[in-house]
Amino acid sequence: MSLTYPISKPCLGGNELAYVTEAVTGNWISSQGPNVAKFERAFAEYNGVARGVSCSSGTAALTVALRALGVGPGDEILVPEFTYVASAWAVTYLGATPVFVDCADDLTIDAGLIEEKITPRTKVIMPVHVYGRRCDMATIMRLAHEYGLRVVEDTAEAHGVRPVGDIACFSLFANKIITSGEGGICLTDDPWLADQMAHLRGLGASSEHNYLHRKVAYNFRLTNLQASVALAQVERLDEILAMRATIEKRYQAGLEGIEGLTLMPPRDVLWMFDVLADRREELGAYLVGEGVDTRPFFIPMSGQPMYHDPSWRSLNAARFSASGLYLPTYTDLTEHDQDYIISRIRHFYGAD
Repeated sequence: MSLTYPISKPCLGGNELAYVTEAVTGNWISSQGPNVAKFERAFAEYNGVARGVSCSSGTAALTVALRALGVGPGDEILVPEFTYVASAWAVTYLGATPVFVDCADDLTIDAGLIEEKITPRTKVIMPVHVYGRRCDMATIMRLAHEYGLRVVEDTAEAHGVRPVGDIACFSLFANKIITSGEGGICLTDDPWLADQMAHLRGLGASSEHNYLHRKVAYNFRLTNLQASVALAQVERLDEILAMRATIEKRYQAGLEGIEGLTLMPPRDVLWMFDVLADRREELGAYLVGEGVDTRPFFIPMSGQPMYHDPSWRSLNAARFSASGLYLPTYTDLTEHDQDYIISRIRHFYGAD
């Protein structure tokens, strides 16, 4: 079904077409093209970080980040219960064990529960800035320091939240704040980690290009075509974040005080505008009929078949998962668009 108001769509109003055309006409379409390095530098500079290493996806970025830190079988990685499954899968791909930590009431990892999960096998804490909300990084970094752990931030949904951990990993999927269609990038101030990640994402090729590969690695490279789009997006990131902040304020004001709808805490940057809804499934079906798409919240990791824990429904994450959904959230959403969406929600709850 084609919906008038999809859950997301990219904002491609800058130099994307010009840079892609330049890549095509110059015959630089592979990962060796110049816009890959330009994008990596631009995004690193924007975030005040020394190095950027682009990848083929956000999941790939998490995988090479963990691998560069030496994560492997026998290691435990602390991962939030409330996240997209790719966060946990990056751990599983490396043969390590994800150990799940329940969420706080803002959906981010509950920093107060982290310490009790730390064991001698714990190697990395992976906070996820869910829906654009920054985790309690002060507490997380203190615990990492005290226990000698590394921190890999999953910032897939929070472009504009500045990194403080050892490595921060961003997604560039089409529904993210900025995009290259598919893609990801790792940021770090550690030159050795940056070199390792670049080596791993590029098949572990030797500098002599003699087809000698000393370790198993990955083909996780970003192409020059994708980097051309991403570079144009970075140029507009402040503008995009400001437009999204306005969207958040409009939703907040328009949906306040509706009986049956609970607004979630504010976000540091807006990825998706999320709410808790009584009769969520009925509301979602009604909105689809009115041309408005929605999505339910993530299912907790312990509720996923590959990580199943029979007690998962007792989690705080499960409580939110049961009634949460998010609304169409994209940079080009106009005031008229939002007024319509808000009016349909108010009508459903009898709050016209």
